[in-house]
Amino acid sequence: MKMTVDETKADRLFLYYYFTSSEAVQRIHSFVSSSGVPHINLSVLRNFEVPKPPLKTQQAIASILSTYDDLIENNRRRIQLLEQAARLLYKEWFVHMRFPGHEHVRIKGGVPEGWEKCQLHRIADITMGQSPRSKFYNEDGTGLPFHQGVTNFGVRFPTHNIYCTLESRMAEPSDILFSVRAPVGRLNITLDRIVIGRGLAAIRSNCDRQNFLFFCLKSHFFKEDMIGGGAIFAAITKNDLYNVELLQPPNQLMEMFTEHVRPIDKQIETLHKASINMSKARDLLLPRLMNGEIAV
Repeated sequence: MKMTVDETKADRLFLYYYFTSSEAVQRIHSFVSSSGVPHINLSVLRNFEVPKPPLKTQQAIASILSTYDDLIENNRRRIQLLEQAARLLYKEWFVHMRFPGHEHVRIKGGVPEGWEKCQLHRIADITMGQSPRSKFYNEDGTGLPFHQGVTNFGVRFPTHNIYCTLESRMAEPSDILFSVRAPVGRLNITLDRIVIGRGLAAIRSNCDRQNFLFFCLKSHFFKEDMIGGGAIFAAITKNDLYNVELLQPPNQLMEMFTEHVRPIDKQIETLHKASINMSKARDLLLPRLMNGEIAV
């Protein structure tokens, strides 16, 4: 359904923010619940009352709120650029094999001397997710964050919308979240202790090489649903995941890579947390601006 705004009476960005406010969402839900029909018809929408402060006030409110969104979007772009920089470094060293000192290393069978192929279960601890019954889910923040799949994945870290009061299969802070269902191979890192459902696995390096392992998996699953060899998967089993083969360079080279990307990882985490705080501040400010509690 498309809505045209009379811009001599209302600011479209103000209306956008109003319809995202908890007040508007609750009113819409009440209409849906009372009618028993899972949508709002045109008649109801036409008669839906919205606040109408003076146009300049609407524009001022929209400007304040959009400033937060602009900052959040700027952080998202910066995270993408930092993520790309780290991935390009990994690709240069471990895909194109132009790592420091590569001129003096012999290649045998396409693999540098001293490197080896390892099955994932040899270098990482893996927890396959298991979904609790839906009666344990909620959206009010009770229990621990719950992730079933990639719905709330971000550039690197997921956001939390669903919570679970039953602790079953867990992912711990800094664990790699790996999608085992379409899109297979999509990755995020959790900053929190979370419950994971059957669409995810949690992976942790058992030799303190977590950030290297993250980029190694990103390179191996170079495209959603596609493993490095080119095979396309709608899902990957526990056995498939355990036996994924990853090329492992010597410890010294992995440590050098870690030293290069650790500051990037820290900056990405800082930007992500700043965006979460700005999002919370915006959401707290929104209803107070809408109801006139804060003057503009």
